[in-house]
Amino acid sequence: MSLSHFDAAGQAHMVDVSDKPVTARVAVARGHVVMTPETLAYVTQGTTKKGDVLGIARIAGIQATKRTADLIPLCHPLPITKVSVDLTPDETLPGVRVEATVKTTGQTGVEMEALTAVSVACLTVYDMLKAVEKSMRIEGIEVVLKDGGKSGRYEVGA
Repeated sequence: MSLSHFDAAGQAHMVDVSDKPVTARVAVARGHVVMTPETLAYVTQGTTKKGDVLGIARIAGIQATKRTADLIPLCHPLPITKVSVDLTPDETLPGVRVEATVKTTGQTGVEMEALTAVSVACLTVYDMLKAVEKSMRIEGIEVVLKDGGKSGRYEVGA
């Protein structure tokens, strides 16, 4: 198996998807931010000085999805048809769990867009809370579902 972003001479290039069929595609990615219970209380009680942590991180993740091709050099700009970014406080971490679902109808998948949404949402949570805890950790960012296109369905644990 060869890496599709390199040509026969080993030079990086954007993959030609012009001959691929247009299909419905979806990707789901997850990750989380681990923090102390005291820091999580700022999130759940809405007492941060910067405002609504989860709402702002949700918008940041959605915006990031639309800018993925600007951030990842060989990604295709895609017509995104749906983005949802869900942030859930979780006392068992303790921290915030983030999940992004991205859909398109196109010639290439949206895994990078879903991963970008989760990454930027997690970074935004960190940014908004770093004044109270600099030791937070961003962990577990991964694609958990990809469907559509020639390679078919991929699902963690399936």
